Amino acid sequence: MRPTDITISNYRSIRRLSIPIHPLSVFVGENGVGKSNLYKSLSLLRDAAAGRITRTIADEGGLNSVCWSGVRKRGEDGRLRLSVKFDRLKYSIEVGYPAPLEAAFSGEPMIKSESIEGVQGKRTVLLMERKNSLVRVRSESGAWSSHRDAVLPSEPALAGFFDGKECPEIDLLRNAMLGWRFYHDFRTDPASPVRKPCLAITTPSLSADGSDLAAALSTLYTIRGDATDLQDAIQDAFPGAELRAWEQGGVCEFDLQLEDMPRPFRAHELSDGTLKYICLLAVFMGYRLPPFIALNEPETSLHPSLLAPLARLIAKASSRADIWIVTHSEQLMEALRSESSVPLRRVIKSKGATAIEGLTLGGEYRDDEADDDES
Repeated sequence: MRPTDITISNYRSIRRLSIPIHPLSVFVGENGVGKSNLYKSLSLLRDAAAGRITRTIADEGGLNSVCWSGVRKRGEDGRLRLSVKFDRLKYSIEVGYPAPLEAAFSGEPMIKSESIEGVQGKRTVLLMERKNSLVRVRSESGAWSSHRDAVLPSEPALAGFFDGKECPEIDLLRNAMLGWRFYHDFRTDPASPVRKPCLAITTPSLSADGSDLAAALSTLYTIRGDATDLQDAIQDAFPGAELRAWEQGGVCEFDLQLEDMPRPFRAHELSDGTLKYICLLAVFMGYRLPPFIALNEPETSLHPSLLAPLARLIAKASSRADIWIVTHSEQLMEALRSESSVPLRRVIKSKGATAIEGLTLGGEYRDDEADDDES
């Protein structure tokens, strides 16, 4: 089940944006325009499915830090609102300040409302509604059942309410969103787990911190038994190089043999940029890709010569998963456009708010509308 649209309201520099999600969505912009907030808002939706959205908000400085940073109109509640649409379902959540005596801890972010809507024929039907601690679900017969105090005020019903019989859509959405994967950066310092051997456990997809990199690479060698695609991708970035991964004594390791060097280099010996690229290789060439992958500035630490091979990796992977990328690299953007014909989505600031050039208030791109008119 793939997401088709996301709507963000009152999140940091984002006043309100409705953004369609394509198999490959790439956003480029200068520093300070709020493009990382596009990435972080998506991550908050996954946190709602995992039950930790209010903790994440608290970690980021609380609602005073996370909510809309611009001027508010008189009477606005200032709540953070997020929603995501799938083919036939829509999930929405509102987070706000606690009412007096509502929160266990003062200032704790509270879930004010949640809803799940479904499309039945030409109708949109409300399937689940949560107001504060009251959860109401509609059964297949159309009858409503109410569950008071079913979840804590700071706990998302998407994560904390389990009633698969009455409302299986809750489980369906939760599982779909928990499958999303976010890659912000990979540590490459000497103590980084990326540089260490890891337990030999079958690893179809790289973890968010890359700590199972050696296992993800070894899985490709062991299960597929043919690493031709992997070697082709390595040689595209490092001509004449060979990447090897193996299991021994219950742990997995890998090394890289460069064409002009007399011996291979283990992970702890590789340069930061080379190791970062191998991590990205595992992201986009994993045995089984997550259904939705989001990356924040994947070009960081990479030499400009690696951006074209990276673009080819991303373009090829977009046939296996939906990919969302924010970047400030014009070179990467141009390479992606060359490889995949992905349209340019430029993030800008308009009247102090993050905006995307060509995006209408209704959540459609003007170039998409022009294509529809021509067809």
